[in-house]
Amino acid sequence: MCPSLSDISQYAIVTDRAYRTMRHLIPGPYTFLLPATKLVPKLVMNPKRKTTGIRVPNHPVSQALLAALGNPIISTSAHPVVEDEPEPAQISQAELLDRFENMVDLIVDDGSEPGTQVSTILDLSTDTPTLVRRGLGWEEAIQSGVEELSETA
Repeated sequence: MCPSLSDISQYAIVTDRAYRTMRHLIPGPYTFLLPATKLVPKLVMNPKRKTTGIRVPNHPVSQALLAALGNPIISTSAHPVVEDEPEPAQISQAELLDRFENMVDLIVDDGSEPGTQVSTILDLSTDTPTLVRRGLGWEEAIQSGVEELSETA
């Protein structure tokens, strides 16, 4: 996670087309797959493609943490999966804390109930921006010129 569009270029190679696409969508519920620079730890890089996923969240707690730290944050979403169900399960705050407290370094409770919605993933590592996963805001991404792959339709 990065605090703004201007920070992304330190960690990813951003073409003019990718910049224009991101400028219309961030901050927001989008993960952008971009070619990684040497500053990106191998832990968060696709080893075959040398890409990384970068977000500029629109959540006030995330933005406050990014501002306070002055650095990007390596993070993941914690969506519990119930066996034999393709979608993440809706669980209470208490269940979420019980399930993940020994697996993560920090859990921030902002007072809201945990959700199951995911970010939209956009591949900006090629000449044609493409929709990899439909999530929050996917319609706006399509309107901004991102192409939808036939597998996601």
